[in-house]
Amino acid sequence: MTMDFNSPDFGSRAPVPAPKPPSVWKQSAVLVGGFVLVLYVIEIIDVISGQNVQNAGVSPRTLDGLWGILFAPVLHDDWAHLIANTIPVLILGYLVLVSGISRGLAATGIIWVIGGVGTWLVAGANTNHVGASVLIFGWVTYLLTRGFFTRSFGQILIGVVVFVIYGGVLWGVVPSTPGVSWQGHLFGAVGGVVAAWALSSGDRANRAGATTPARPATF
Repeated sequence: MTMDFNSPDFGSRAPVPAPKPPSVWKQSAVLVGGFVLVLYVIEIIDVISGQNVQNAGVSPRTLDGLWGILFAPVLHDDWAHLIANTIPVLILGYLVLVSGISRGLAATGIIWVIGGVGTWLVAGANTNHVGASVLIFGWVTYLLTRGFFTRSFGQILIGVVVFVIYGGVLWGVVPSTPGVSWQGHLFGAVGGVVAAWALSSGDRANRAGATTPARPATF
């Protein structure tokens, strides 16, 4: 048997197929599950510290309180507070991410900042505001409104389901229970609507371009 060393096939191997990246369903589950795990680790640290960590929440109109804009959504008053937020974070966070990881993270960032800044500006003095509920309220309004901005039937349907299950929590944006940060709820909800509007700008521009009649050419 002879071998042709000049053959382009000599020494070649069958290409190894590249591994498929994880599906967006799996990525979303890992991200939101990891976030909840972080919340529990932080609460353990807070308990060990004698509940000193939770003091890093939003303290309205103080310079130190500005750091709370960054930290407040991952801090909780106690285990009951964290446990009450866990299931909504898992469900709503997953729904926000599963339609697009980058868009979901961007929406969460907008909610995080607007919720924290709004609370810092208007909440009562000498108070400390903590909890992932600012994200929960933002995710609810984001999921409720994004379908109307994008004109997506699927997203509108998700919004309807979310409203049926979680719409009642929106009463938390008005003053009710003492010690509950309705300001965080309110501005988190505002952040969700802003995020839905801002992140649908491409969809709105495409619709505008499709409906704008072509101008007649002039010579």
